[in-house]
Amino acid sequence: MNRTWWKEAVIYQIYPRSFMDSNGDGIGDLRGITSRLDYLKYLGIDVIWLSPVYQSPNDDNGYDISDYQAIMDEFGTMEDFDELLTQAHDRNIRIVMDLVVNHTSDEHKWFMESRQSRENEYRDYYIWREGKDAQTPPNNWGSCFSGSAWQYDEDTNMYYLHLFSKKQPDLNWDNEKVRKEVFDMMTWWCDKGIDGFRMDVISMISKTEEMPDGEVTDLYGDFGPYCVNGPNVHKYLKEMNEKVLSKYDLMTVGETPGVTTELARQYAGEDAQELNMVFQFEHVDENGKYGKWTNERMPLTRLKKILSRWQMDLYGKAWNSLFWDNHDQPRAVSRFGNDSPEYREASAKMLATCLHMLQGTPYIYQGEELGMTNYPFKSPDDFRDIESINAYREWCTDGSIPHEEFWPCIIFRSRDNARTPVQWENTAQAGFTTGTPWIAVNPNYTEINAEAETKNPDSVFHYYKKLIALRKQHPIMVYGKYEPLLEDSEELFVYTRTLESEKLLVVCSFSDKETTFILPEEFVGASCLISNMKNTYDGKNITLKPYEAFVLHK
Repeated sequence: MNRTWWKEAVIYQIYPRSFMDSNGDGIGDLRGITSRLDYLKYLGIDVIWLSPVYQSPNDDNGYDISDYQAIMDEFGTMEDFDELLTQAHDRNIRIVMDLVVNHTSDEHKWFMESRQSRENEYRDYYIWREGKDAQTPPNNWGSCFSGSAWQYDEDTNMYYLHLFSKKQPDLNWDNEKVRKEVFDMMTWWCDKGIDGFRMDVISMISKTEEMPDGEVTDLYGDFGPYCVNGPNVHKYLKEMNEKVLSKYDLMTVGETPGVTTELARQYAGEDAQELNMVFQFEHVDENGKYGKWTNERMPLTRLKKILSRWQMDLYGKAWNSLFWDNHDQPRAVSRFGNDSPEYREASAKMLATCLHMLQGTPYIYQGEELGMTNYPFKSPDDFRDIESINAYREWCTDGSIPHEEFWPCIIFRSRDNARTPVQWENTAQAGFTTGTPWIAVNPNYTEINAEAETKNPDSVFHYYKKLIALRKQHPIMVYGKYEPLLEDSEELFVYTRTLESEKLLVVCSFSDKETTFILPEEFVGASCLISNMKNTYDGKNITLKPYEAFVLHK
């Protein structure tokens, strides 16, 4: 297995709008990020993945880009970006940009030209189709953000495809000119000195020529078989690698909805010449009666089965990305742990242990290192996220689902849970801004904030700091082979890691009850590498407290 810097790194995702505001307008910005680099250096992370900072009308908070080579006005200037890059590099922190090239904004110059006429030279930069008739879209596909995936354009009497918002038209990657434009733009950023790309929904860039109706799964047809892992996706990524990625020392990770372990080996195999790793979503894609909108938790046995399959199927063949949450997912401690005051810290540390001891590159989402929780939404007016707003309207306001039935589901899974401002200190607006924040600060900032946690050696922050430091000291955490134990337990997630003659035993309790664990013979007397509770692990019968976690090393 090849040793590389990006396998050994710990990545920290920044959602700029909510990280730190430097000028009091209530919106996080680039100078705000620069002002907190010493905090990140102290935590010990190696790489910042920066969610989009490009020029955007902000229909989908920056994932609708109108100019790939300009900075969003609210976030600052290109000079501010250059300063952030320099300051980060001075601290040996790398910067990975978010590459959003499945779609652009409808305010991008390419699309504004494309919609001018059917003969426009940019027409084929996007995916246009005739309707079935004057009132009916080309097919029944639904958008990821509710409603049809097609938008009618009166001027040219055709529909354009948007798998997300209608203000996010999909690019036509079958057009060689589109690919050249994208590769030239990527090269421009690489020459500026960035260290890699996280590629937004990159498994969706290739669509089938035929676009039939999809199977109706909720209110619309499913576009998945025709747009996800499409016919030319590997061809285009190999071309991207040849023309751009292979020329620089980069880290690349593809967001790949619908990926399997077999497909992951194609995208990110050791010799695939496409990407370094992919994000898979099986462990966070638990659906219920209303699709993703559910407050049901995935059974631990199912969660373990999914993660174990990814660990074992990719070992020695491709590389895993490890994450509990990100800007599109609710807060990990609320979803997989227990965010009650009694158990929040213990379960946050347990989740950190479980994830960082797995094989792959760990990703920390901003505030996760503090144990930040879901937001206590009171009304739909609290939402800022287009997905949550549209879903509530479609299911409740325009639909027939009672508010009291749907509300627990949407507040549990809303992306806005992850987007409330980082809680820096116990002052007004949690120290995020001197103004009015673009989205409300979680009221628990008085108890959960960076200032208090950096001063407290037993905090969630310092636990993350220790885990990151251990990773740099023990190659087994990075390269050791994974083997699951107690696969049928609904309380304990237990596994070993092995590298030559070295071995780790990882034991994590996902239960709010005490649990008995019988230590395997070979680990009796082994040293404790890290634990989130004061306990002794030298006997054979161990009683774990709720959400206890420990790692033994021999």
